Amino acid sequence: MLLPVPEPYRARLDHYRTAVAGHAPETPAHITLVPPTEVTRHRLPVVMEHLGTVARTSSPFDVLVRGTGSFRPLTPVVYLDVVAGANDCAELARRTGSGPLTSPGRFPYHPHVTLAHHLSDHDLDAAVTDWAHFEAGWRVAAFTLYEYGGSAWSAVRSFALGR
Repeated sequence: MLLPVPEPYRARLDHYRTAVAGHAPETPAHITLVPPTEVTRHRLPVVMEHLGTVARTSSPFDVLVRGTGSFRPLTPVVYLDVVAGANDCAELARRTGSGPLTSPGRFPYHPHVTLAHHLSDHDLDAAVTDWAHFEAGWRVAAFTLYEYGGSAWSAVRSFALGR
């Protein structure tokens, strides 16, 4: 479950992520709500109903990302920090990740937009510096369910927030 970063920011972020990693990102720039979770086909209708209910009973909100952060040394990840709307993201993550999508999390939830991961320390340090002054804001009006098709992730359905 993702909150896609809208254009024009997405193209700029995806271009950077492609250039730094040397290959296209598996998913467009986003804020993760629910990490990849295996769902069997027969459970999919229950999941879709759950997500529809969460979406209908949630309100749109504003997000502002500014500057960079890192999960190092725990994991080799550099990200854009969500400085406004983080509590809204966390609440939406809690709600979407409940019910049929409940699973034990490896780490506490921290909303962010990944810039670089699993790269050399030099490339991770460069990402911190290159994006230190980046700022972007947008209205979150929907979240999107993605499915892994064996070699790539693809959007399955977007769920509009509110009635």
